[in-house]
This record gives sequence, C-alpha cells and structure tokens, in this order.
Amino acid sequence: MKKKFNITGTCIPGRHFMCDISGKLEQIMGMTADGDYFTINRPHQYGKTTVLYLLEQQLKKDKDYLTIDISFEGIDSPTYEKHDRFIRTVLNIIQRRLVFMQEKELAVLVEANNMMTDFDSSNVFFTDFILAADRKVVLLIDEVDKAGNNQLFLDFLGMLRTKYLKRNEGKDHTFHSVILAGVHDVKTLKSKIRPEKEKTYNSPWNIAVDFRIDMAFSPAEITPMLADYAAERKVNIDIPFFAEKLFYFTSGYPFLVSLLCKIIDEEILPGKNEKNWRLEDLEQAVQIVLKRDYTNFDSLIKNLENNPALYDFVFKIIMDGHEFSFNRDNPLIHFAATYGILREEKRKTKIHNRLYEQRIYDYMTSKMETSGAAVFDSVGSSYIEADGALNIEKIIRKFQEFMKEQYSKKNRDFIERNGRLLFLTFIKPIINGRGFDFKEVQVSEEKRLDVVITFHDRKYIIELKTWRGESYHRAGIEQLCDYLDRQNAGRGYLLVYDLRRESGRIGDREKIEARGKEIFAAYV
Repeated sequence: MKKKFNITGTCIPGRHFMCDISGKLEQIMGMTADGDYFTINRPHQYGKTTVLYLLEQQLKKDKDYLTIDISFEGIDSPTYEKHDRFIRTVLNIIQRRLVFMQEKELAVLVEANNMMTDFDSSNVFFTDFILAADRKVVLLIDEVDKAGNNQLFLDFLGMLRTKYLKRNEGKDHTFHSVILAGVHDVKTLKSKIRPEKEKTYNSPWNIAVDFRIDMAFSPAEITPMLADYAAERKVNIDIPFFAEKLFYFTSGYPFLVSLLCKIIDEEILPGKNEKNWRLEDLEQAVQIVLKRDYTNFDSLIKNLENNPALYDFVFKIIMDGHEFSFNRDNPLIHFAATYGILREEKRKTKIHNRLYEQRIYDYMTSKMETSGAAVFDSVGSSYIEADGALNIEKIIRKFQEFMKEQYSKKNRDFIERNGRLLFLTFIKPIINGRGFDFKEVQVSEEKRLDVVITFHDRKYIIELKTWRGESYHRAGIEQLCDYLDRQNAGRGYLLVYDLRRESGRIGDREKIEARGKEIFAAYV
C-alpha cells in the first residue's frame, strides 16, 4: 500500500507519512511509567488520538503492562441518564477490547460483573480486576469532551480519583495510570453539577498532573517525514528549507502541516513535468487551503462570530498590531488558547499560526465589504504591469483618493479603528486568486503593521502606521529599513494614517532614501 499524508483520524506508521514524535512519546511514556494520571488536552485535529494509539503500541511491547483504550465517541445521550446503563456501557467497551486482545480470562471476569448498578459495586470490581490482571493496567480514554459536562462521567472520574488516593496510601488497587484525551483540561471543565454536590465534584480530577508537552510539530520533527516522503516518492526536496517553511505557515499545527503536504503531493505535483518541490508549490498550496472549507476553519470562524469580545480582541491583534501579555487566568485568552486560536510566544499572545491569521483576515475584510463601509470601483488588472508586477504606488495613490472622497468627514475614532482594515480590504480584490498577503506585526509606539504581499514570484512590503510625531516617524523608517534588510528587499512602501485634523499632510506623497533603500510614503 502506498503511503499518503493523512488529515483524518489516526495516523498509522506504514500507511501514512508521519512526523517524528518519538521525543514526545518518550516524555509521555515517562509520565505513564511514573503512574501519573493526566489529560492530553489540545485543540481539535492536534494529534491526540494518534498519540494515544502510538502510546498503546509502545506499551504493548512491555509485558509488565496491560493497556485498555476506550472512547466516548458515539455514546448516545440516554447512556448518561442512569448509573446502571452508564456502567454497563463502559464495561462492555472494556470487554470488547479484552476479547480483541485475546485476554479471555479477564474478558470473562468483566462479563460476569456487567450487571452492576452503582459505582460502589464497580469500585470493588475494578480492584478485583486489577488484581486478576497482575500487571500495570493503563486506561486510555479518548474523546472525554463528549461526556465532560455529564454528572455520571464526573462520578466515574471521582471514583477513579478516590481509588488513586487510596492506592497511594496502600489501601486499594487501581489502574497504574489513567490518561484522558480531549480539547479541555478536565480539571477545569464547567459542569452541570447539582448544588449539594458542588464541594464534592467541582474538581474530580484534581489528582491529575499538568500536561506540558508541546504537541506542535517542530521543524526538526517535520524533517524526517519529508525525508521519508522524498525517498518513497523519488521527489527532490530541500528538506530543511521546507521543514522551516511548513512551520512558518502552520506553527506546527499537526492538521495544517499534513494538509499542505497532502495538497502539494496529490494536487500540485501531478500536474508538473518535474518531481521537485519549489517554494511556489507551497505558496500555491497555501492559497488552495485558504479558499476551501474545512471543519477546522469553520470552528475557528464560529468561535469568533459567537464571541464578540473575542472578535474584538483578535481584531486588535491582527489589524492594529496590538500586543497583549499571555495570561491563562484571563477567561478570554484561556478559551481562545484551548481552541487553538491563540498561543503564547515569549509571554505574548499571538494568533496561533499564519494560516489562521490569513483566514481570519479574509473573514474580517469580507465583513467590511458586505457591511457597505468599503465600496471600491477598482479593477484589479489595472494595477498589474505588463511583466506581471504589481504597481503598488498606483494602488496607494488610488487608496488615497478613495479615503479623501469617502472618509474625509468620518470621525477620528472610525478611521483609527478601521483605517488599516479599509486598506487591506481595498487590496484584496486586486491580488485575489493570484497572490496573498501576510501580516508581519512589528509593534512599536506607532503600532506598525507590516504587510508582505506575495504576488507571483515577487514580494512587496508595505508598512501601515499611525502618526505619532516626527521622531517616531523617523524611527519607523529605520525599523522599515531593518525589515527590508531581513527580507533582502531594496524598496518598501509606507502608508501613514495622520489623524490630526489640520496636519497639512493628507494626500502628500514622497520618495524617501534611507540606508540605500527606496521608500514610497503616502499620507491619508
């Protein structure tokens, strides 16, 4: 069977091209060997199920362990309504797993006790089961979010918690390690709890240790996957370069890494005469991903649409270049980090990855267009030169005219909040389908926002900033020169929002020579 890049379900070695997560597995194995109880809580499509599968395969190699994996995926709602039905369902799942593993004696023991109706009885049964197994029994529970707000599930966790504490006191026998997997950290789930039980069940999983292993793929972990792929497909790839570029676009989000690779392999490469990966192939894959519907992106936008405070917070980061400290005690940041919208970088809050940032930006610009606040009569082709280059100066001049005609009487607050979004909305139809633009936020006291437009094989760097005085303006030019140096570019563009009512600069344009760079500056 030919290997492929997988974006759905469990990744299986031998069937799928996979990143090297042996380092992560080694850390998880260490936690398991120590008898820790913990939750692998990460966003959707972040490789949790695959990690559980690989952990189970690893534990199978050690005869001292017996691993039982169960999932709450697909369990119907009535199961959670009565103790006897819930307990029987869990035991039936365990029994089926034991039969499949040919653990016949243990399967018979479970079958003989599957008529229990309460957790006191199941408490005693699990003690007998562990003694009969005569091994370190590890329980893996996937998709715990499906049951996380249900009282019976919390009762079940409470029973495991009690047995864990008594085991440590030498008064009981129980699972050596219990590992849950889901989006949420079960310790902090908001649950539907009866008032009289709040003290008992507010934290039925407070015995669990924190799971701090970084589940994102690093360039070093992406590299072996690309090497495996290149060898099997006989494809020429600059592996270190593309490992870094995949990380650049995805920040190592497992689903997105595999998705970009899958599109290049299955859609872009077959149409080429040569079997080489080029940067433009990856950039084309990015464009394809950004145009398509995926459940992953649907959830991203839904969370923003249903949470105005989060929308506003993300708007300030993406459009205004604001920086915020990362603090999980802030409910807004905690929620967004839990669902993979935000991440922490050097104690600052960042959009998780550039694909998300671009998708959110497309969504926000579309809302600006459909709101009627930005009606443009520009024709994209009129800004493209004969050699395929973009005429950025012409675009900026046209935008100046638009702002003067449409927004000269708008209040300062509106321009300050929406000025950048208006420009980004303006350029969107011009580059749509032929290029894309990524925001490189470089925050200074002028709240700079660098826009890097990739159009065909050319890059254009535009700095958007708000006027904060002459000294800051000069400092901003120096910073733009630094950025141009990093991009190996000799030409840049500066769009300044001057919110002073009588500045005399509105509509001005100038050519600035600085440090061997040519900068076209315009004021709106």
